[in-house]
Amino acid sequence: MTAQILDGKALAQKIQQELKARIQTLEPKKGRPPGLAVLMVGDNPASAAYVRNKERACERVGIASFGKHFPTETTQEELEQAIHACNQDERIDGILVQLPLPQHLDAVTLLQKTDPDKDADGLHPTNLGRLVRGEPGLRSCTPAGVMRLLEEYEIDVVGKQAVVIGRSILVGKPLALMLLAANATVTIAHSKTQNLTEVVRNADIVVAATGKPRFISAEAIKPGAVVVDVGINRVEDETGKARLVGDVDFDSVANVAGFLTPVPGGVGPMTVAMLLHNTVLSYSQTLC
Repeated sequence: MTAQILDGKALAQKIQQELKARIQTLEPKKGRPPGLAVLMVGDNPASAAYVRNKERACERVGIASFGKHFPTETTQEELEQAIHACNQDERIDGILVQLPLPQHLDAVTLLQKTDPDKDADGLHPTNLGRLVRGEPGLRSCTPAGVMRLLEEYEIDVVGKQAVVIGRSILVGKPLALMLLAANATVTIAHSKTQNLTEVVRNADIVVAATGKPRFISAEAIKPGAVVVDVGINRVEDETGKARLVGDVDFDSVANVAGFLTPVPGGVGPMTVAMLLHNTVLSYSQTLC
């Protein structure tokens, strides 16, 4: 293997220690710890695991958890009322609605009901607008985590050709804007892109966010390129045992790329770290 591993797990731990120290400095002035409310509906096992992970991370850094678990049959109006209550609660600095939601609920409307300054996921239209305009604001967690990872490893993106594979509002679009703001030359590729392999092979920086296991292979990677794998896919091996893999064929790409994120242990931990970062940022800006 030639690629240097971009260790998101280690960096996330470093960020959490920094946040813990910042909270310890701010809390005596504020008179309370920062607070994060994670709202979960239903009994999706993966969602429950994600919520537990976030709550443990909050505990490690000193963020108070105000999570609420609602039954599957909870109505849109009930959830909107819960969000309104969180908006008004001065103990809460960050609000997150855990996805996916049951089909009868409208996630977009719920997000729009959230106070933009408490939008811990950084996905409110106001915060996305601030990103487009280059104004300060809460940033989408996964893209912000990718940028922080590149910064930590001193990977200069200025003038580089960057290809983001995937155009979701969660990752692809905001990450393309962040790379553009950092003076990279950005291409967004997607399922309708012609000659995708050729497009990707010209990139100095490749970000894969397709949701397709091992979709990007070594033949699509320029030697020495930086490859960031945002994908998290559960697959079964020949014995029937399930494991997590990314959107990049790690074993082959590791022999070509200059830098590469693993799955798990790459972008995933960074997403949670940036969620905590957003909560503490909101907390720090509301000091009296």
